[in-house]
Amino acid sequence: MLLLSNLAASFEQRKILKGINLEVKPGSIHALMGPNGSGKSTLAHVLMGHPDYTVTQGSITFNTTDITTYGPDKRAQMGIFLAFQHPIALPGVSVTKLLCEAYRIRYAAAFSQAIVQEKIVQACDFLGVDPNLTKRPLNEGFSGGEKKRLEMVQLLVLVPEIAILDEIDSGLDVDGLKMVAASLEHARSVKPGMQIIMITHYQRILQYIQPHMVHVMHDGVIVGCGGPELVQHIEHAGYAHIGAYVAQQAGSHAR
Repeated sequence: MLLLSNLAASFEQRKILKGINLEVKPGSIHALMGPNGSGKSTLAHVLMGHPDYTVTQGSITFNTTDITTYGPDKRAQMGIFLAFQHPIALPGVSVTKLLCEAYRIRYAAAFSQAIVQEKIVQACDFLGVDPNLTKRPLNEGFSGGEKKRLEMVQLLVLVPEIAILDEIDSGLDVDGLKMVAASLEHARSVKPGMQIIMITHYQRILQYIQPHMVHVMHDGVIVGCGGPELVQHIEHAGYAHIGAYVAQQAGSHAR
């Protein structure tokens, strides 16, 4: 389980997260929505332990362990995975080499290069990706769609405990959205307890991956939470008065 308690964080002395409380249980899918600049991507980076962000308050607990001060390498070893909004290129480091090293660190006792190679081929076959792409430097010269597909290849090979997807739907067409949804369903069939935090601006991808909970961020805090119906409200009314809508729904359920 992932538990955020009153989490606040800053970037270059500018306070961005201002007290996030969130509980993500095993097997659950959470959608994180909100306008630009609300802190969604910052939260993703803080969860992954990005060194440019400073936690100034609160804690991050993962499977009963306080990981607030852990670096990204330790968090990755524990099974925390981040699919980037804008995947960076790593010249000279092939996708295969990256995945072999990541798999070795994640599953030390079970590591063999042959096993990883087989998993890469299986993931590429599932996603319809040319396996030759994995021999090239990560994301160097790749199209936007290829980058997103290779993020999913990495997820299927590593099978993390928790997957944080930062606008994985950005720039994808319908086929791309279905590919992401199929990847996540396949990974969850392998590891039913996998937790997913999906950051998105749009309803489109949530038509293919229905979240158990939807959270709306604004100005560094979560201002509203609800079920999938909250996505429909946002689609029709935007983010204005989201707090009043959530309170109204809570009152209706109480009656």
